[in-house]
Parts: sequence; structure tokens; C-alpha cells
Amino acid sequence: MEEIRKFVDEMITWAGVTGDFVPMLRHILLTITAILLAMLSDFLCRKILVPLISKITDKTDITWDDVLLNKKVLTSACHIVPAVVIWSLMPLIYLEYPIFKEILERATGIYIVVMSVRTVLVFIGSFKGLENSQERRSSAQQYFHTFCGVLRVLMLFVAAVVVIAILLGKNPMTLFAGLGATSAVLMLVFKDTITGLAAGVRLTSNDMLHKGDWITVKSVDANGIVEDMSLTTVKVRNFDNTIVTISPTTLVNGSFQNWIGMQKSGGRRVKRVVYFDFRSVRLVDETLKRNLLARHFATEDSFKLKESLQKAIDKDIQEGKDIEDLKNPAALAPTNLQLYRKFMEKYLRQRPEVNTDLTLMVRHMEATPCGLPIEFYFFIKDKVWVNYEHILADIMEHAYALANEFGLKIYEQYPEQ
Repeated sequence: MEEIRKFVDEMITWAGVTGDFVPMLRHILLTITAILLAMLSDFLCRKILVPLISKITDKTDITWDDVLLNKKVLTSACHIVPAVVIWSLMPLIYLEYPIFKEILERATGIYIVVMSVRTVLVFIGSFKGLENSQERRSSAQQYFHTFCGVLRVLMLFVAAVVVIAILLGKNPMTLFAGLGATSAVLMLVFKDTITGLAAGVRLTSNDMLHKGDWITVKSVDANGIVEDMSLTTVKVRNFDNTIVTISPTTLVNGSFQNWIGMQKSGGRRVKRVVYFDFRSVRLVDETLKRNLLARHFATEDSFKLKESLQKAIDKDIQEGKDIEDLKNPAALAPTNLQLYRKFMEKYLRQRPEVNTDLTLMVRHMEATPCGLPIEFYFFIKDKVWVNYEHILADIMEHAYALANEFGLKIYEQYPEQ
């Protein structure tokens, strides 16, 4: 530094300048020198150092260096170098002007702090880019995302304290020590931020939610895909393309439905109920039997007693029990609804879109004044919403139409006129 000052003094002497104008001229020349050196350092960083590092990272086989040392990170770091040059030359330039020296030192110090924090934040943001480029979903990924969010908050907080310390001309450690007395006020002011931060950590650490999950939150009319997650907000794009921003506190303190289990399973559940008119449920007569056999809606085995039931009846006969009522052919004759249930279960098992490895049944439910409910419970392999709805509609339409073949009537409640 002293060599620069001596060089400037020699230039002034060589030019033959003397008198009271010398200090002012020295100050102007030193200022110009500092500005030129700062511009030179900026030029070297932008035009030589950044392209050189970019070429090196492009030639490597690994991808993380391309993301973490991208042009945005390097360009942001280049803003710090000229400020550091000015900072280091400040005592030399304003040696005879202490007031200006102090003002510019503080301004330059604040600039260096702000640009340093900006560079760190851009670098942290590059981690998210690295995370997205790997296209993986795991709890470890969420922990890392959470760590980056916490680090961003801490960096901004520390930077704010350091800037305030520079403005006040105090040691930053003194301000950090004094924060203990004002912690109650800070807790009150940043209450929502702190609770949101805690909720965000809980969501990610407990593996409750991931980016890309389909969730339903009835309290805020959210039903869609999680597009982005941070420590303070969860952004959900609904299926109507509206975007809902939810606080993590709302998700943790309330309740939400995550469909990831369905997406990872072997199918999406169908649970539909059809109500039948009680008066249409009857025993199968010969006419209906012939029609069902002729149209292959039933087989001869469908009209026979189950082997277990037949054995139980034979055993009772051997033991001399009174089973006169069971000897009536109508007592154990199948009903049209029974045959319909059996046929529909067989129909569902033969449909290639239905996952037969999961629960599949057509069952009775408790009778209601609106008819006898029969529930269709099965899983469709295709979990894509549009495809799922089309397959479901096709199956249920056949269920409605086939009911007539068994002499069943679906209960209808006409709207009031």
C-alpha cells in the first residue's frame, strides 16, 4: 500500500506540482488509482476467472460442480472482489480525511456484507438445483432441504446484525450478547415465522410431505399437487390450475390427506354403492333360471347349495334333527340378488383393469329406507385420474345395466316437483 502512495508522490514531484494543491492532487490520484484497480480486479474476475472455472467444470464428468459453481454463483462472488480492493486501499486514500474515511469504510463494509450474504444465498439455492436435477425423493433429501432453509434464515439474521453493528460503529459480538435481553420482544415479533419454521421442520423430519405429492386440505379448499415446499410455505397447484399457498402450521395443527400411499400401491380404490328396490329381490324361478343360463349369466353350479351347507344339512339329518323347514325347495333356493352379486364379483375379477391381488368384493350393507345398498369394493390398477374415472364409469354402467337381466330394479328417488 505504501508503495502506491510513494509512486503517486513521485508522479506529483515529477510533474513539478508544489504548494497547497499537493494534498488535494494526491487524494484525487489515489482515488483514481483505487477505482482503476477495482475495475481491473472486476474485469479479471468476470472475463478471465469465471470463464476459466466454467470450462474446468464443463470438462469434468461429475454434475454437482456444474450446479454449485454455475455462472450465477461466480458472478455474484465477483461483486465482492472490487469492494475488497477499495476497502484495503481506504486507509491510504483518506489518510488525511478521517471523517470521509469512516463514512466510506462503513458503506463499503455494508456492501461487502450484503454481497457476501447474497453469494452464500445463491450458493445455497444451487443446492436446490442439484436436488432437483437428481430427481429423487427421500426423507434425506427433505432433511437437506430443511437444512438449507434454516441456513438461509440464519445467514440473513447474522447479516442484519452485522450491518446494524457497522452502522452503529460497534462490535457485532456486543450486539449478539445484547440480544438475550430482547429475546422476548423478538419472539413476539417473529412468532409466526418461528412457529412456521418449527412446523416446516416437523413436516420434513417426520416424512409427512414431499414435493410432488397429491394432497387434499379441506380447510383451505386445496386439492392438487405440491409444487414447492419451504420452511414457511407449501405451494399446491389444484387440478383447476389455481394455486393455494398453505402455512406448514396449518398442515401440522390441522389435518390433510396425502394420496402418496395410493400412488405407491397397486391400485386406486373404488367404493360405490347401488341401492336396489326391496320389491325386486326374489327367489329365482324356472323362467329366470332359463334366461340366466341361456345368456351365460349363471351356471348350473350357481343353483346348487354350497358344499359346506349341504354337508351341514346331511349331518343334521343323520343326527335326527328337525329340519322340515329346510326341506322346502324355496328355503334354500338362490335369490336373483345373490346370483347378481356372484356374477359381478366374477365380472370384476375378469376385468384386466382391476387388481385382483387387492380386496375385491360385492357386499350387502345395512338396509335403508332408500333401498337395499350393495357396495362394490375393488381397486383399479390405473391411478391416473382421467383413466381411472373412465374405467370406473364403464364398470359401473355395466353394473347398472346387468341388474335388469337378473330381474332387479335400482331404487330411484324422484326429485320433488
